[in-house]
Parts: sequence; C-alpha cells; structure tokens
Amino acid sequence: MSSSLSDTDSLITQAGGGDRSAERELFERYRARLRRMISIRMDARLTARFDPSDVVQEALLTASVQLPAYAAERRLPFYPWLRNVAWQRLVDLHHHHFTAQRRSVIREVAMQLPDESALKLAGPLMASGTSPSETLIRKELCARVQSVLEELAASDREVLVMRHLERMSVSEIAATLDISESAVKMRRLRAVKKFKDLLSGE
Repeated sequence: MSSSLSDTDSLITQAGGGDRSAERELFERYRARLRRMISIRMDARLTARFDPSDVVQEALLTASVQLPAYAAERRLPFYPWLRNVAWQRLVDLHHHHFTAQRRSVIREVAMQLPDESALKLAGPLMASGTSPSETLIRKELCARVQSVLEELAASDREVLVMRHLERMSVSEIAATLDISESAVKMRRLRAVKKFKDLLSGE
C-alpha cells in the first residue's frame, strides 16, 4: 500500500471518530475532482441556478454525516464512495427540477451529457483522420455526438465518461460500478470502437 493511501486511511479513521480537522483535510483532497465530475455532468439549465462548487459543498455536508458509518465499514474505496454521495446529490437536483420520477442512480445514468462535455469526450475518441471541426458547424457536431452517445449502452457510455472526462482510474471505476477491472477495460474498448464506427458512419 502506498504512503498516500495509508495516509488517507489514517485520515478516514480519525475523521470517522469525530476529528473535524482530519475530515476537512480529507474532503479538501477530493474537492477539485468532485467539482470536475459535477461540472462535466451538470445540465446547462441548472448552471444558471447552481454553481458546481455549491453542489459539491452540499454533497460534502451529507458525506460528513455518513462518514462515521463509512469509516466503520469501508465497503468501497474512499473516492468512489465520496463520488457516489456527490452523484446522488446531482441527480436529486435534476429530478427535483426536471422530473417527478426518482430512480436508482448508482446503477443507471439518467442524464444526458451537456454539449461541452460531449465534445470533450469526442475529441480523443475520434477515428484517426477525422477532423469534423473543418467540415461541420459546432451545433451539427454536438447533435451528432449526442446521437452517437445515445446509441451506446448506458454502462459503456458511463465507463467512457468516467475514464476520459472524470479521469478516474480503472480500479476506481470498477469499485464504483461494482464490476471487475477487466470488465472495465473490456467495456471501454468496446465503447471506443463503437463510438468511432458510429461517428464515422454518421
């Protein structure tokens, strides 16, 4: 185990026991990653009302309450657990403002990526030689990328977003989705191939 992971485990133990200083240090380490995750996925209609940092802060308040129970069990690595708390808060916001129906959010991706995030995801996944910026206006490219993403299985799409936009490690993705690391790699390869094939075919 690396010294960094060992240090994190120590902070979790202290924070779980009520040490507020340890809790603040622990949360501060992951604040930027959580904000990136929220920014990537936050519907543009919500950004006029909420700042991603505010959503992260609300998620951390919830995590603070749940931290003693997490520290006692530790069924997930810390960041995947903390991300799930923030993810739940974001989906609650979407459901509150856009739909009355509530769903399980850890297993299901219910939100479409904002156009900016979709384009960022598409960039490194484009088939070799593809240069859509030279032939398509931005609006058309956004529509095409969103259409291609909708053709992917939700589980495959989620792996792409986690790996290429959130920059999560394979082990973190595996823990979050409760699948093996080999399954994560297989889903990613499958999704990248289908993404390239669909976009080229479009």
